[in-house]
Formats: sequence, structure tokens, C-alpha cells
Amino acid sequence: MPNPPPNRVVALLPAPLDTLVIPAALDGGSGTNRATGGHAQIAAVNDLDAIRAWLARLADKQTTFDSYRKEAERLLLWSLVQLGKPLSSLTHEDCLRYQHFLADPQPASTWVANAGAGGGRKHPRGDPRWRPFYGPLSPASVRQAMVILNVLFSWLVQAGYLAGNPLALSRQRTPKAAPRITRYLEPGLWQEVKDFIASMPQATARDRAHYHRVRWLFTLLYLGGLRIAEAGGNTMGQFFVRRDTDGTMRWWLTVHGKGDRERLVPATRELMTELSRYRQHLGMTALPSPNETTPLVLPIGSTAGSTTEPDRTKTEGPSHRPLTRAALHTIVKDVFAGAAGRLRERGEAFAARADLLGQASAHWLRHSAGSHMADNQVDLRLVRDNLGHASLTTTSLYLHVDDDRRHHETDEKHRIDW
Repeated sequence: MPNPPPNRVVALLPAPLDTLVIPAALDGGSGTNRATGGHAQIAAVNDLDAIRAWLARLADKQTTFDSYRKEAERLLLWSLVQLGKPLSSLTHEDCLRYQHFLADPQPASTWVANAGAGGGRKHPRGDPRWRPFYGPLSPASVRQAMVILNVLFSWLVQAGYLAGNPLALSRQRTPKAAPRITRYLEPGLWQEVKDFIASMPQATARDRAHYHRVRWLFTLLYLGGLRIAEAGGNTMGQFFVRRDTDGTMRWWLTVHGKGDRERLVPATRELMTELSRYRQHLGMTALPSPNETTPLVLPIGSTAGSTTEPDRTKTEGPSHRPLTRAALHTIVKDVFAGAAGRLRERGEAFAARADLLGQASAHWLRHSAGSHMADNQVDLRLVRDNLGHASLTTTSLYLHVDDDRRHHETDEKHRIDW
């Protein structure tokens, strides 16, 4: 006769880590995987404190902090709500069950925001409609989640909080790099996006403000090859000018990017022209001053300290509060959706291209920048440095034209001629 399922100690509902209150019976103070003996390296006495100690190391890396907190939060809540057991009591089998759960978080009404409306909409962490998920995770996202959780468990073992890592038994597979970058816009599709931006309405002050911001944001992401977090986390004061060896004055942008690495991005004449256009629309000087703290992309109609974008007809003075990564992402996705809609209006023949454009995100612009530079025969070492890649191996994935040229040359010159 099979063993009966363990009794649930208490019924919990998912809540953000910042407001989560865990009953003593589930807080992990006596978790079955807690380390005994030895000297713990952290002062945590329960699972929530241990997770907070792990996250505290990332307080100055907002993007990484948000990503790691999300995955730890989801696992902790699943362990409490779905299993009724502390995180520090999870077994290897539990972790395998969780991996399957990520691909289809059920019941959706408990776990997925706006589940009845198909999911997808994000709510602030303090909003009662907040949920840990916005829909099922893709296989790639599931793998990324398990990688982060493996880091969490390994660190808690190293810190003397857990006796062992329940994920250490999992089969580790070395991911294989795709032979070519596929999430990019070929020149014709990129032209569709530019044409859509050019057609955006400018009848009202707010329309004009939105148009100028979209044009500048897409210029920054494409010509600068910036990641979306870099567009939100750097300032206009990081533009600077210097004289090169032949006496020409050239502009550069210092970008603080992924992994705390810093790189110099060439600020081309086009990029500086668009920057001046954007700044002058905002009533600012055409060129930024050294150490200026103005964010690279500004909210519309907001004042200093405001985090929202009220629907006003007048664009007020620039705010020194940058747009969030999520806000920038939404702007880009809306443009891609609009361009895809225009394509669909042309008929069924354009449906496949419209579907591809509908999948695009801000990172596709970075991939497009690298692909277009490589295809136009910009030296790969220069493309590598512009994008901040660690090696040429990554940059070489952008060589799409080389494949086309190889096919053409083989077809023309390697023949059997029966």
C-alpha cells in the first residue's frame, strides 16, 4: 500500500519575498537538509534569511539581482505552497518535479498573473494581482532557472547552511552553441521597422515626444549595439570627445555593461546627430556636458522622482529618473508589434514575416547590429569590441553572409556536369 502524502502544515498563497511571512513549521529552521556540525559562514537561521544572504551579494547588480531573486522566490514559494515543506528539505526528486512545473505552472489561477486573460501582463510586486509567473517557461528559460538554482544551492552548501546540493545529482549537459545567430532582423525586415517608426503619429505634443523617444531608443540599441539594461543604466554624461591621431575629433560612449565590464562604443556621426535631435526636442543643449547625469532615455511628461508616465499633453523638463528595463522593453515590443501589424495588412504572403517580427525583442536589435556589421565586412575584431564580446568565437556567429557566399561559390564552381 503506497505511503499517504505528507500532511500540509498550512495553506499559503504566493507572495513576494519582501512581504512573505512563513510559519515556523515551514521556515526551514529544522529542514532535513540543514547542515549539522561545523561552523556556518552566514548567520541565517531559516531559509528566507539564507536566500536574502545569497542575494545581498548582488545588491549593486540590479539586473542580476532581479533575475536571481525571481528564481529563488519561485522555488521557495513552490516548495511552501505546492509541497508544504521548507526549501531546506527539498530532495533531488522534488527538484525534478519543480523542473516540470516550470514548463506549466498549475493551477494557473494560483501561479500565473492574469491567468484568465491568457497571462503575460506584469504587475508591481506590491499589487495584489502579482503572481510569480506570467505563463509557461520555454525550455531555454527552464534551463536557465535550474542553472541559477544550482548556484543558489551550491552557495548555501559552501556557506555551511545546507548539507548537500539536491541539484548536484542532475545530469549536466554542455549546451551547444547555435551555428549562427537566428534572432535578428535581416535588412528588409529592419527597413519595415524603420518605416513604421517614421509613420508614427506626431499630431499632439505627447505623440511627438513618444516618436522622438522611440527613434532615439532604436538608434541607441542598433547603432550602439547596447543591451536594453545598458540603455537604461547609463547616462548622457558618458559621451565624450577626443582627438585621434590625424587630429579629427571623434565622439565615444563609455558603456558600463554586463559583468561590470566597461567598453568604449564609437559614437558615429549618425548617432550624435540623433542624440542632438532628441536632446533639442526635450529643450536641452544639443550636446551633453561631461559628467551629466541625464539618463540615456527619459520618461515622457514626468518630473524628477516620478516613476510613472502620466498622460499629459505637455512634455515637461527632463527627469533624472531613468526608465526601468521593463518600460524600455515594452516600448520596443510595441513598435515591433505595430510593424508586424502593418505587414499583415498587406496580405497572407507577408504573414510569416509579420510573425517573425512579432517575436522580436530589444536583444534582436543588438544581434541585428552585429549581423549587419559582420555582413558588411566590418573587421570581426572591431565588431567584438563594439558589442563587448569576450571572444571572437561569439562574434563569428554573426557571419550570415559568409554562408550565403559559400553556397553561391560552391554552386557556381563545384560542378559534376554530367
